[in-house]
Formats: sequence, C-alpha cells, structure tokens
Amino acid sequence: MAHDLVCWKCGASLAELSLPLRRLDECPKCRAELHVCRMCVDYDTRVAKHCREPTAEEVSDKARANFCDHFKPRSGAWVAPNTAEVDRARAGLEKLFGKG
Repeated sequence: MAHDLVCWKCGASLAELSLPLRRLDECPKCRAELHVCRMCVDYDTRVAKHCREPTAEEVSDKARANFCDHFKPRSGAWVAPNTAEVDRARAGLEKLFGKG
C-alpha cells in the first residue's frame, strides 16, 4: 500500500514500508528509527511533554523508538532546514570575530 510518509530526520520517502510502522522500522536512507515521537501526529513542541495525547506516557527521547500505543505517523514530520538563514548567521559571526 503506497503512502506519502517521509522520514522525520532526512525527508526520504518511506513508501516502500508497509503500514502500520513497526517499532523497529528504520529509514532506508539514513537508518533513523521511525516509531518515534518526532514522527507522530501528536508531537507538538508547544504543549507539555511535547505530546497532544493527554493519556500518553512521557517519552524522554523524542528521536528514539518507543512503545507508545498512541503512535500515528504523520506525513509532514520532516522540515527542510533553512540553510540560507544559517549561512547568514555564520557569515555575521565570521565578520564579527574576524574569521574567514
């Protein structure tokens, strides 16, 4: 069954994996674990414990596989880094400190 999930860590397509994702499934490209908070529809850094599911047990490492029964993978888990902003900040620091 095809789906539009991508890895939360590198953005690679996960279409070759079947749903539901198993606890030990990994990204075929970067080998990141996929049954993780950062890949879940309830992951939200704006709420307590970074989880919108009030009955879920707290997971300390949001990037490691866990046993949460509430896990549901979300398609928008990967966000491309803003490299232009990082480059501007780095250039500003190099100018300020005389490096480069």
